Order: sequence, then C-alpha cells, then structure tokens
Amino acid sequence: MARLKEYYSKEVAPALMNKFSYKSTMQIPKLDKIVINVGAGEARENSKVIDAISKDLGIITGQKALVCRARKSVANFKLREGMPIGCKVTLRGERMYEFLDRLFNVALPRVRDFRGINPNSFDGRGNYNMGLKEQLIFPEIEYDKVDKVRGMDICFVTTATTDEEARELLTLMGAPFSK
Repeated sequence: MARLKEYYSKEVAPALMNKFSYKSTMQIPKLDKIVINVGAGEARENSKVIDAISKDLGIITGQKALVCRARKSVANFKLREGMPIGCKVTLRGERMYEFLDRLFNVALPRVRDFRGINPNSFDGRGNYNMGLKEQLIFPEIEYDKVDKVRGMDICFVTTATTDEEARELLTLMGAPFSK
C-alpha cells in the first residue's frame, strides 16, 4: 500500500522529470483521486439495490459509498427528482494507492480474455476513465453473496495537463495498457 506511494516518489517522479524536462518538481503530474461510480437504473423499483451496491463498494474500497440522487425528474424513465439512482466513492491518499495497486495487479488480470486497458480513454485534460463489466473481478467479493452482476466506472483524476503526461504517469504506476 505505502510501497506504491514510495515507488512514485523514488521512481516515477524522477522518470517523469527527465522525460518531460520540468523546471520545478511541482510540475510533475501525480494522481489526485480515484472516483468509482456505480449507476443503477433498477433502483427505482427496488430500494434494496442501493444497499447491495453500497455494501459491495464498501468491501472493494474500504470506504462508505455516497448515494447519488436524481437531479431532475424524467417522465420517460419514470424518474423523480431526489430518487436514489447510484453510488459513488472518492478515494484519496493511502486508500487511493492501495486500491490502484489491487486494481492493476490483482483485479484486472482476473478479467476474462484480458489484453490490457484501452490507451485512448483519456479526456484531453489528463484524466483517465475506464469501465468494468462486473464487480466479481475483485477477490473481496464473494460470488455466492452477489445478488446481481453490476459494472462500475472508474475515473483516475491526475494533475497532468495533457493526455501524454497522464498516460506516462499511469504506465509508470503499473497500468496495463494494451499495445
């Protein structure tokens, strides 16, 4: 857990400093936060869905999930303002590095036919987004206790200003990008 943060300061930061020739150490990009989001449209009919998602996210991240509510009413979706429609967790500091380590080294290799994550999912400002199809790739989740297989969106927010800097940062941190 702490070894990834130490690895960043000893290995990653100097490598980025040399590659992009920054004038100050404050220019070196770093990981700011990781946001994990699970949307659940079926939460309109069944309120227990949000509890199950919140419990799963709590097990995966080690942090309590925040329930997201609808901002607007949409008649076509039978949705009213204030209804719970998902959960999210924002990770920073030690928990962020620990989750990153488990995601890249334990969870992603457990995905069926895994060839790497998409290297083109950057947003133009140095942030990376990826989606997972099932929460079962995390070893903390027990298959027997899962009511339904759900996916999640994971957003890596960095202080990098360009996609190239962010890609290099995540590659040095151990991200298994496909070739």
